[in-house]
Order: sequence, then C-alpha cells, then structure tokens
Amino acid sequence: MTLPPPKGRVGIARIAAAAVYSRDGLAAAFRSEAAFRQLMLLHAILIPLAFFCPVSRGERALMIAACLLSLIVELFNSAIEAVVDRISEERHPLSKNAKDMGSAAQLLALAMVAAVWGVILLG
Repeated sequence: MTLPPPKGRVGIARIAAAAVYSRDGLAAAFRSEAAFRQLMLLHAILIPLAFFCPVSRGERALMIAACLLSLIVELFNSAIEAVVDRISEERHPLSKNAKDMGSAAQLLALAMVAAVWGVILLG
C-alpha cells in the first residue's frame, strides 16, 4: 500500500511554518485574552523563583512543568472559547458546557500548580 503524497510543506519548511503558527497563536492569546496575560505574569514570577528554591532538580522540573501546563490549558481554554464564539454567540447549553469545562480545566491546572509547589516547598 502506498501513501498519498504529503500536502503542503515538508521537512524544515514545515517545522519553520509550524513555529510561525505557534508564535502567532501565543501573540493572539496575549493580545486578546486577559486571563492568559495574568497567567503569564504569575508564571513569569514563579518560574524564575523555582531556580532560587532549595529543591532538587527533579522537584524544580515539576514546579516549572506545572506552571507550563497551566499555560497550555489556558491556550486550549481560549481556543475552545474562540471556536464556540465563532460558531455562534447565541446562548446555548452546549456552548455553555464547553466554555465551563474549559474553565474547570484551568481551575484544576491552577490547583495542580498550588499542590505541586505546596507539597515540594512545605514538605
């Protein structure tokens, strides 16, 4: 069985294009999402702080990973909200559920940040 030829860019050109799309996504989130900006500020404090805490490298990695995961979850949450709003700004129970579930995911991600930092720093 032969595979169809690849669509679009391949190789290094594809990686370069993906990097541009990622940069554009981060810029769009920063421009249009107050919650993302607030999380960036919080994690711009926490991540450098992790390097000054008297913890092992593994613990430091977990502290930083929890922060980055929170940012990732916020990007997904913002993407869900954008898609729901693009489809319709009309109130609908499924739209509300999608947005509420994205918000709940972020709440759990922030609870994880607090738990990881708390367990590591407080023993």
